[in-house]
Amino acid sequence: MIAKISSGKDTAGLIRYLYGPGRANEHTDPHLVASWDGFAPDPGRSNDFNATRKLLVQDLDLRVHQAGRLGRAPKQHVWHCSLRASPEDRLLSDDEWATIARRIVAATGIAPEGDPDGCRWVAVRHAEDHIHIAATKVRGDLRTARHWNDYLTADKELAAVEKDYGLQQVIRGDRTAAKRPTRAEREKALRTGHPRAARERLRSTVRTAVSVATSPEEFLDILARTDNVHVDIQYFPSGDIRGYKVALAGDTNAAGDPIWHSGSKLAPDLSFPKIRERLTDLDTPTMAPVDRHRPSPWRQATAAAERIPTRLARSDDATAQANIAAFGEALDALPLLAPKDLRPQLQQAAIVFERATRSRIRAHQDQARALRSAIRSLRTAPVTGDGSGLAMFLDVALLVVTATVRWHRLRQHDQQVAAAHQTLLHLRTAYEEAAAAPLAALAQRKPPQRVVDRLAHQLHQVVPAHAEQVLSDPAWDALATVLTDAEHSGHVPERILQQAANERALDDARSPAQVLVWRVHRLAERPAPSARALAAQARSSVQQVPSGQQLLNQGSASPHLRDPAERTRVHRR
Repeated sequence: MIAKISSGKDTAGLIRYLYGPGRANEHTDPHLVASWDGFAPDPGRSNDFNATRKLLVQDLDLRVHQAGRLGRAPKQHVWHCSLRASPEDRLLSDDEWATIARRIVAATGIAPEGDPDGCRWVAVRHAEDHIHIAATKVRGDLRTARHWNDYLTADKELAAVEKDYGLQQVIRGDRTAAKRPTRAEREKALRTGHPRAARERLRSTVRTAVSVATSPEEFLDILARTDNVHVDIQYFPSGDIRGYKVALAGDTNAAGDPIWHSGSKLAPDLSFPKIRERLTDLDTPTMAPVDRHRPSPWRQATAAAERIPTRLARSDDATAQANIAAFGEALDALPLLAPKDLRPQLQQAAIVFERATRSRIRAHQDQARALRSAIRSLRTAPVTGDGSGLAMFLDVALLVVTATVRWHRLRQHDQQVAAAHQTLLHLRTAYEEAAAAPLAALAQRKPPQRVVDRLAHQLHQVVPAHAEQVLSDPAWDALATVLTDAEHSGHVPERILQQAANERALDDARSPAQVLVWRVHRLAERPAPSARALAAQARSSVQQVPSGQQLLNQGSASPHLRDPAERTRVHRR
């Protein structure tokens, strides 16, 4: 159940709307379900509708007029709260709605329980799934009602109502979500043939500009060069930039002027100070000669992204929040770099994940500069060739979003959890499309059968629990290819396969074979360990035999002393 609260100054207009036919004749059987004293006149049940409606308005406005004569009436004296049930909820009776209305006016301070001077109010029902509460804000003692923070208190009470009545429990936010488009904005978008309101389109445009900009100045320059977007930059008297506003070309008001949106109105993290904080002192990509031994920008971005799950699990909340926000910038940039057929799903993933990038936890932006720098390096490396770079990044992206779900769930960030879950759906679709070609190309280079048989035997030794599933997966041929390539580069197949298996649990993977393909692919690009390094690793893996005194100190619980005869021999030494 959700609430929507607003204020106004026309009691008669609100009552006329509540008892009228509605904007699209959607109102049916308007009638009172509750009132401040239980005896308010009900136009919906009266033989003289107009006279009763006027009487109801007079009763509601009585104290407003009394306070007005003393100069104490508030300008916005009308309090309007609509309560709507979820589509999954059962049909509530009038008596149930009446009780819910009383709980809301009490919780919000409009008419506290047991207070004889509470405000006058009525609850009107003109549909099966919702009611409207209309109140005037002047109390019986002619003071203005104290209803500060009424939306939060109403929302908290509705959460209790949902539990008490067995209703659908709505996912609630923490007031960090971007402002939703108004009904007028949505209707205007539909009239002009756009599925999204101007506010939403501008938000995506600004976020994309932030994701690829390397400085606050470049961010504004990118916006200014964006088609169909007007930019207005505000300055302090000193000449320093104070902020910015954006408008869509053709989106005008009745006077023909552009409808401007400041960054902070688009989203809390899109204000100019917030953007400047993220982009200042960023390690930016340079035009230096390409280093053959340096990983490609896609490999660098993938390596930076795959460290995020560990940081979410081990870092403080501020650092974790910064890494989630930086990953959101990566998703914002992907539609600019990916092939056209992948852009719709990647755009949706970025739009949805935006909600998961913010919470009440303030991010330490300087903790995620490496990832942000790697993302901006991708501007010089669009997806080319077989697209394996993008496929690898998306494989890691799925892991990052899954870790984000767990992180937000532990902190009870319900809206962020829902957004991350929805992001997974879009990313999986994009990954499956992006990975098809590079996996097929790898499978075509499948090694000889004797090599495949040897690798299969090694697979059984390294990951016995998943070996059969991997071998029956269509991606097994691609995995055999990358293991062979790794071996030709000087790596030991068993060792690199073990490394790949250890880096990510395979239990929840849809395709363990594909996970291993990209893991091995990335690990194989690192220099192969030297013979001396391999020997040192082998020595460190050999279990050191403890001394006799150590065994005696460990006692009979030691795994080295399972045999009583062995304990006797040690003692005799």
